[in-house]
Amino acid sequence: MIFKGVGDARPYPNHGLAMRDWAQLPPHQVRLDQLITTKDTLDLATLLDENSTFYGDLFAHVVQWRGELYLEDGLHRALRAALQQRQVLHARVHVLPD
Repeated sequence: MIFKGVGDARPYPNHGLAMRDWAQLPPHQVRLDQLITTKDTLDLATLLDENSTFYGDLFAHVVQWRGELYLEDGLHRALRAALQQRQVLHARVHVLPD
């Protein structure tokens, strides 16, 4: 299995972070098998687009809540990493208090 779990919603409370707030968080390596997705579908065009990060963040966004890591943004990056046989993803991690 690529991910720890596949979800279809964000189970954690709204964190209120804007894109500029995410940009302030340093990226860390996160293991794919520790991530729970918050989306259960993917746009194949986004996955295959080499320039998919042209207007977005280069790093995935992960929310840590109640000891779990939720992949909020960057599902296509995570799947691309898995297809390239990588077990880690560089992501910005925001820790939400319980």
